[in-house]
Amino acid sequence: MPVKFLIDENFKSAIVRGLLQQPGLDLIRVQDVGLLGASDAIILEWAAKEGRVLLTHDVNTITKYAYERLVGGLVMPGVIEVKQDASVGRIIHDILLLAEFEEDCQGQVLYLPL
Repeated sequence: MPVKFLIDENFKSAIVRGLLQQPGLDLIRVQDVGLLGASDAIILEWAAKEGRVLLTHDVNTITKYAYERLVGGLVMPGVIEVKQDASVGRIIHDILLLAEFEEDCQGQVLYLPL
């Protein structure tokens, strides 16, 4: 089953533009669902309820909340941490690879580039 993505509010716009050009890719931005400015815990809760893997550059706090969900036995559909300085083309390529394998993201914190 293909992965559904939620894009964090400060995600690099060049990557978002590239992903939006990919046919069939299921992605939405936090600002599109009324989560702009929401806490990391709220964003992860929403992502879990909707079965969406979070794409983020936030390595400082999101990871902490993701692991807290796992330790607490809560659903955590996945977090993909993307390095800010990584090549846009490489990141889009890696996200498209992961998009085909939902089971590889479930309950995981993954780091890109691969």
